Amino acid sequence: MSTTTDTPLTLFWSPGACSFVPHVALCETGLKHDLVLAKVGHMTKEFEAINPKRRVPVLIMGSEVITEMAAVLTAIATAAPEAHIFGKTPLEKIRVYEWLNYLSTTAHGQAIAEIWRTERFTNNPEIYPQLRAKGYETMREIFAHIETKFKAANITDFAVGSSYTAADGFLSVLYLWAARFTEVTIDIDNDYPVYTAYVKKMFERSAFIEARRIHKL
Repeated sequence: MSTTTDTPLTLFWSPGACSFVPHVALCETGLKHDLVLAKVGHMTKEFEAINPKRRVPVLIMGSEVITEMAAVLTAIATAAPEAHIFGKTPLEKIRVYEWLNYLSTTAHGQAIAEIWRTERFTNNPEIYPQLRAKGYETMREIFAHIETKFKAANITDFAVGSSYTAADGFLSVLYLWAARFTEVTIDIDNDYPVYTAYVKKMFERSAFIEARRIHKL
């Protein structure tokens, strides 16, 4: 697989979904890319042929089809090594993966899925309310964990190191998702002020402005 900036890149995305994260990364790196809509709940047969898992994000990189968040972000990083979206040192790279794994599993795969994709966890609709309630509870725990980590490390600008990394995109989309919660309100701005200040700084970056415009977030 070529990793030069001349390699054609196509990101399959869905509005407001986790594909927001690699979209921001592409904008941050300045890599030329095409966007193809693959809306959650309305996946086409053509998309299923590309990714039988029927999930976004999917990155087409030359002749390669890349799926799963960490892999997609790693592919973007290899195409733009000068952007350092996985940090500038070996330890920073480890910390970025630490955040990505936590957010992909505990936050996205567990809590958010329990809230918005409850049917993935049970065939019994009668227990949907309990599962969603657990999802909201876990999201509060996640925001509290982020707040504690940020306070302890005196983080104000970037989650890892001294510049944007892929972790920043994922940490920021959680804030946008929480704003869309309907059954339970989580007062992020007041309950998690350090995290909130960090996210709002992120939203001033041109890459986030562009991605939010397209995703309508």
